[in-house]
Amino acid sequence: MAQIHEYKRLENSIVTKVKNAVVAVGNGLRTALLAAGRFLTHRYTVVFVPHSEKKVYNLHITVLSLICFFIITAGVIGAFFWYGTTHNATQTVITGTDSRVAQLQGSLEQVDYEAQQLIQAVQGLLSNFHGAIGPDTNIRSSFSGDLGSSSSIRETPEGELPVVDKLRELTAYLPTLEDSIRDMGGIIRSQSTLLTDIPSAWPIQGGVGRISMYFGNTINPFTGQYHLHRGIDISTGRYGDPIIATANGTVVTMDYASDYGIYIIIRHKHGYFTRYAHMLRNNVRLGQQVQQGDVIGFVGSTGLSTGPHLHYEVQLGSDLVDPYSHIFTRSSASRTGR
Repeated sequence: MAQIHEYKRLENSIVTKVKNAVVAVGNGLRTALLAAGRFLTHRYTVVFVPHSEKKVYNLHITVLSLICFFIITAGVIGAFFWYGTTHNATQTVITGTDSRVAQLQGSLEQVDYEAQQLIQAVQGLLSNFHGAIGPDTNIRSSFSGDLGSSSSIRETPEGELPVVDKLRELTAYLPTLEDSIRDMGGIIRSQSTLLTDIPSAWPIQGGVGRISMYFGNTINPFTGQYHLHRGIDISTGRYGDPIIATANGTVVTMDYASDYGIYIIIRHKHGYFTRYAHMLRNNVRLGQQVQQGDVIGFVGSTGLSTGPHLHYEVQLGSDLVDPYSHIFTRSSASRTGR
């Protein structure tokens, strides 16, 4: 029991001390607040005396009002400094943005110009293709007129730049261009096939030789009389130059005649036949399939001949034709005029 009473006394002592301490702190705070209040509310009088001394102006202020005045003044000055700093930074950003916008506008104008040039090139290409493969086709273009007016970077009512509309139109042209190129490719392939199926090459390899006698009425060098020369004579001035097939075909005749000497005849597609005469010797066999450019013999002077040359004939059906009009490929270095 004695121990319990001892704890009670200790507990009461601690509570009393805490209570006294709280009261002391409260009294100290109250005293401090009262002192601060008296200080802040302490009034000062500022007297303004004019030079005329007719009337004196009294301004009654307190410490609190002075503190508020200084706080407000410092806030206004700080706001001005902050605004000035922010304004300068904003102006720097705006200047940089304007510069980038100007560069972007210049780039867009360049893109706009290049897009127009590309569209014009595509239009020209399409016109050339259509002119080559069929009737002329008018390709509508919305980019006629002054180039400067079309390259201004102003938004359209739909919110799009003119260059976007141009690029869209260019994209619309591309399928047509692709179809035209495909058609032209087919034509080129068919013409290439045709030029290998009909006599169209120079009959001596490498394009060497010159035409010494043309097709038609000429003077026979042996009789001195006019006669129909059935082909053309190509002179090389030497023996042994390779003679080539002027088109794909089949060797149908290999023979010797007093006027032609050693000769061969090749049958081609579309009713064409070609004859190669006065050969030194041939290089094929009867019935052989030959391709354009294959060596079929060599230049000689067999038969009725005045020197080494090739007599070359072209026949279409039962009609003789001028071989010169069918020669489309020949080395430009040895091409001769008629």
